[in-house]
Amino acid sequence: MLLRPILALTLLGTFCGFVSAADAPGAATRGDSREVRGWLMRIHEAAGRRNFQGTFVVSGGGAVSSSRIAHFCEGSNQFERIESLDGQARHVFRHNDLVHTVWPASRVALVEQAQSLTTFPALLQGGVDRIGEFYEVNPQGSDRVAGHEANVLTVKPRDSLRFGYRLWSDKASGLLLRADVLNERSEVLETSAFSEVTIGIKPQTDSVTVPMRRLDGYRIVRPSLTATRLDAEGWAMRQLVPGFREVSCVKRPMESPAAGNEEAAAEPVLQTIFSDGLTYVSVFIEPFNPQRHLRSMRTAVGATQTLMRRHGDWWVTVVGDVPPATLLMFANGLERKK
Repeated sequence: MLLRPILALTLLGTFCGFVSAADAPGAATRGDSREVRGWLMRIHEAAGRRNFQGTFVVSGGGAVSSSRIAHFCEGSNQFERIESLDGQARHVFRHNDLVHTVWPASRVALVEQAQSLTTFPALLQGGVDRIGEFYEVNPQGSDRVAGHEANVLTVKPRDSLRFGYRLWSDKASGLLLRADVLNERSEVLETSAFSEVTIGIKPQTDSVTVPMRRLDGYRIVRPSLTATRLDAEGWAMRQLVPGFREVSCVKRPMESPAAGNEEAAAEPVLQTIFSDGLTYVSVFIEPFNPQRHLRSMRTAVGATQTLMRRHGDWWVTVVGDVPPATLLMFANGLERKK
């Protein structure tokens, strides 16, 4: 999914990693990139600079999840409060890069530094200036979402390696109100949208910072993420999928805090993230364990595709909001260095 239940709420961050316009191969592409930047940067800036509160719903593949979201700005500081409205109760509080995810029922709190690649907009990963090389962005008139007048954009891929998008942004503020993920036949795989939202509210920063300080009685988990490189860990991609670049590589523990595990797995998992500017693919590598890794499989939930299979003494999982053939290209391109 573009926004999964636990990732929910990646809709509300402020990451945008720009690539220099000098990276664009020609004048025509540079012109396209400037136009694309104009459309998408307004959406990006609204996510980081506006105060808003609303109910956000994600639907796709027969699954529906909803969350209550509030976002506040005070100067250069940003605050977020997110409450899942379905399934197990979960609260997320963010003050700038510090994120607390709290499960009240199990009395567990996950405390970590936000990774820029999991913040909103997920549609601006890896560099706006390169988007025009792989996508065509066009205005499609006006519409209404959650009671707000919105501009509509279509984002059409120039090849079969990625999905398309239809975006609705608030005319007054630029805030992204709805995003559809589209397959090659322009069918909707997944919709992420506000069902109701109020823009321009007064900041209520105490509603974020106070719960972050009140963790008495909680088991606090502080996962250790270690930055690394794919080649430094003995791996390489024989050939990258066209348009995608490696943008992050970390070692991370396998612990599932909500499940109440007392200890993390002895072997951490290696996660490498690749992006084409609008979407991303994560490649996870861990030692093969026959008790856990029973068989290779492919799954799809909404727009999110997952491929899992054995690679010698290792188990590889590839996840992304891309067509299945794209995941297969990543899996086939991965090799263990001698």
